[in-house]
Amino acid sequence: MKGNQMGYHLREGFRSIFSHGLMSFAAVCTIIGCLLIMGSFSLVAVNVDNMLARLEADNEFLAFIDDELTLDDAQAIEQKLKQIENISEVVFVTREEAMDSFVEDKEQSLFKDLPSEVLRHRYQVKVVDIELMSDTVQEVENITGIAKVRADLEIAEGFIFVRNIAMVLAIILIVMLVVISLFIIANTVRIATFTRREEIAIMKMCGATDWFIRWPFVFEGVIIGLFGAILAFFMQWGIYEVLHTAITNVANLSFVEIVPFINVAQSVLLYFLVLGFVIGASGSGLAIRKFLRV
Repeated sequence: MKGNQMGYHLREGFRSIFSHGLMSFAAVCTIIGCLLIMGSFSLVAVNVDNMLARLEADNEFLAFIDDELTLDDAQAIEQKLKQIENISEVVFVTREEAMDSFVEDKEQSLFKDLPSEVLRHRYQVKVVDIELMSDTVQEVENITGIAKVRADLEIAEGFIFVRNIAMVLAIILIVMLVVISLFIIANTVRIATFTRREEIAIMKMCGATDWFIRWPFVFEGVIIGLFGAILAFFMQWGIYEVLHTAITNVANLSFVEIVPFINVAQSVLLYFLVLGFVIGASGSGLAIRKFLRV
């Protein structure tokens, strides 16, 4: 496409947007609403994934050794634990070390006189994939010499459940909202095309190609899509920061670490621009197709 032709198509695209201002405004608002919903669910999924990653990095469970085993026998179990595929790190803790750690965390006046024999040797075990933690715990429990295992499976399973639900809802909503956006933009361009159907027929009879006629409408849709995407990005940023501040100030949610928006801003902007471009161009292409059959 030559430069002068592109300039013509852009001017025509902008002219059509302003000549059908109400429908263009409706299309922009629809795109903003759709992208905000898509972006919000996607950001929820990002934050849940981040919390899962931190949980995987920090989370560990304890494998307690049978009291009847000697210290050497207890330490020999380490090799069996390391052979389990999902285990990333194993640390052996003697009953004396466990007692020292326990006393440091509690009121020493209450526990300092307790003998270390009341505790068991144990292993601190970290996993690679938290989704496989339940199976890993089961494998550890089956090792001879392991008396019992203490693991917070409910917390891990809760995070996984929330992440999966957020991802499924995000995918469903993206599909639904993309279809709605395509419909709105297609109708906007279709109205513009209908009012110019005679002009299009004359251009066709004068030898204009389908793409020469189509480009202004494609540019119209792309401009609407990109404009809506940019507005949606800044609105998403503002909403995210408000929620981030609100969650941070709630004492009961202090354990929730929200990903700063600046860390994902580039990805969100690219995501919005690509969706806005695709929705705008596709909607326009669908709208004008039947009017070119003259």
